[in-house]
Amino acid sequence: MIDEKFDAIVIGAGHAGNAAAYTMASRGMKVLQLERGEYPGSKNVQGGILYADMLEKIIPDFREEAPLERHLIEQRFWFMTDKSHTGMHYRSDDFNEDRPNRYTIIRSQFDRWFARQAQAQGSILLSETTAVELIQDAYGKVVGVRTDRSGGPIHAAVVVLAEGVNGLLGARAGLRETPKPAHVALAVKEMHFLPPEVIEQRFNIKGNEGAVIEAAGTISKGMAGMGFIYTNKESISVGIGCLVSDFAENKASPAELLDAFKKHPSVAPLIEGSEVKEYAAHLIPEGGYKAVPQLFGAGWVICGDAAGLNNAVHREGSNLAMTSGRLAGEAIFQIKSRREPMTAENLSRYKKALDDSFVMKDLRKHKDMPALLHTQASNLFLTYPQLVSKAMENFVRVDGTPKLDKEKDTFRHVRKARGLGVIGDAVRLALAWR
Repeated sequence: MIDEKFDAIVIGAGHAGNAAAYTMASRGMKVLQLERGEYPGSKNVQGGILYADMLEKIIPDFREEAPLERHLIEQRFWFMTDKSHTGMHYRSDDFNEDRPNRYTIIRSQFDRWFARQAQAQGSILLSETTAVELIQDAYGKVVGVRTDRSGGPIHAAVVVLAEGVNGLLGARAGLRETPKPAHVALAVKEMHFLPPEVIEQRFNIKGNEGAVIEAAGTISKGMAGMGFIYTNKESISVGIGCLVSDFAENKASPAELLDAFKKHPSVAPLIEGSEVKEYAAHLIPEGGYKAVPQLFGAGWVICGDAAGLNNAVHREGSNLAMTSGRLAGEAIFQIKSRREPMTAENLSRYKKALDDSFVMKDLRKHKDMPALLHTQASNLFLTYPQLVSKAMENFVRVDGTPKLDKEKDTFRHVRKARGLGVIGDAVRLALAWR
């Protein structure tokens, strides 16, 4: 086992861990990165979105070599009932510019590539290696880790915990609590393979263009949750996720939820005739600002999903993870370059940088939204989608019924379902959004 001392040990090779390792290694620091999977990305199942701006700050020319799927030119939002969807599309040719803003990626490919970039800068990667314990000195400062490999502990001036939402290492050491079921979502996903030309025809795109659909409504059976459809080059990622606490309370099956979503009349035609080659599940932090743990201490910092850095309102996670990893790496390098110790006081520079960034500003803005989505799930994901669908049906159906009668019918449904509660719902939503 490695017996030398490192400037930093990074736990995890996802977005946050790779960003931290690259940032420090590119500045000449001696970095060891530990990944428990067979290779970086092997246990990641996201068929998700990469936000270019955040990666550009780390690797400006990433587009030349990174394994990117499609650049997104269209975003669709669906408000769904069991038989309908009311949607909003935003599509712009501006997203066909030379430096597109968002891409779909396959995590198993992208994470491996990102880790290789960190290695090219000098970082050492050990895959199939699990850090089982943080080593602390007599004063409580983290000074290294013990792994499941033979040999003694590995020492470092600082440990970067980018270990994912479960955060077992940090929890065992008492640095953070195990996430509560109400603060974590379980998402299930399938990869549906189709010829590129079929995908492009069905989503009205061409070449390397892509589209994404995000859906909410009765598909989550009254639980706080979302469905998603992402276009890749030769596949479509289809998935749905809800809070773990809701799954337990409702005794609902994620697989059954996904199966129903795929059979929805708005979804089924998009994946018809596809070949499913992957099914997987993934935990996502959904607690928001109020669930973010202590992010630094003597000899350690926490980044990415382990830190609960996910914007559930805007469905953003990879950008927060990369930014937190980069800012942690920059703060650690600054401390080292000044030959200062990795004390909690000095490592608080990471938290200060994170607070000054969009990451904590956005989470703070929506700090009350997770609780609202959880407590008002039945209204937001069942009642209102049905009311919107009824209103749209009355608006577009032509059957000889006078328009005034149709409008009265729409308002009658609203009064019966929510009454004056509509006002309270609007106020609560406005307060949580601000």
